[in-house]
Amino acid sequence: MYFNKAGKVNTKKTLDFDLRHLEIFCKVVDLKSFSKAAEAVFLAQASVSERIANLESMVGAKLLDRLGRQVVPTRAGKLLYKHANELLDMKKTACLEMENFLGIKKGVVHIGASTIPGEYILPKSIGLFNEKYPSISVVLTIADTDEIKRRILHGDFELGVVGSKSSHENLTYHALWNDELVLAVPRNHRWAKKKEIDIKELSKEPFILREVGSGTLKIIEEYLGPSASKTIDSLQVVARFGSSTAVKEAVKAGLGVSILSFRALDTELQAGILKVLKIKGLSLLRKFYLIMDKRRTVSPICRAMLDFLISTSIK
Repeated sequence: MYFNKAGKVNTKKTLDFDLRHLEIFCKVVDLKSFSKAAEAVFLAQASVSERIANLESMVGAKLLDRLGRQVVPTRAGKLLYKHANELLDMKKTACLEMENFLGIKKGVVHIGASTIPGEYILPKSIGLFNEKYPSISVVLTIADTDEIKRRILHGDFELGVVGSKSSHENLTYHALWNDELVLAVPRNHRWAKKKEIDIKELSKEPFILREVGSGTLKIIEEYLGPSASKTIDSLQVVARFGSSTAVKEAVKAGLGVSILSFRALDTELQAGILKVLKIKGLSLLRKFYLIMDKRRTVSPICRAMLDFLISTSIK
């Protein structure tokens, strides 16, 4: 019950917002789905639907429309979404500044990484980081380069490590590690004793490619230049795989040859299971980059991981 200055009961509805409701609402708008939002905020879908209904009741207007399989904000929803994001950013900034002031170094940092750094470099780095910061947990998600960049911009990850750059204005890059791509063949392959081959010879051999969106494939296309599409189309592609590990296993099984990161082949080379060659005239060198969304405030634990990776990276 509310009273005006004259002491009379004021029956006019007063809008009020719960930050948790706003967080869930923004997640539904971002993901265009109640089910995906429920998974992201660790609630049952029915609970998300109930909280959105409560928010609409508090506001006194419909905030979301279902258009086919997608959920989109109404005009009122778009207005609330704009201000809700500002409020949530203010809350996050306040928490981060308090944590910085108090020197808090505990919690969870979420990192996304493409296959090679995610499977062959970061596990060791995370182990060393944990020795220094035992109160910080690291959640590492591995996906292709394009997916990592997308999810960095979406706010799913605070940090990312990928093998190629993009021109997106909101992404910042810091070089961490060097890498080289080489042609991997089975130890009993007719090229196994060679040190290099001509690129034209590849068209005569069953070839295994990474999936579209992988950093490895992008680097290959960049080095081949304007002739990339023509050269790749000329290959006898027998399979495409979503990870370097799968490609490596296929090469070991004799399915074909492939271009892989030298870092992914250490165990097989030491055991003599695979052999590597260079492609004449091509020096397939690249770097792995630490990426961030420059629009987002860096948390203390994220800063600790960021500084650690930069200080311990081997160029």
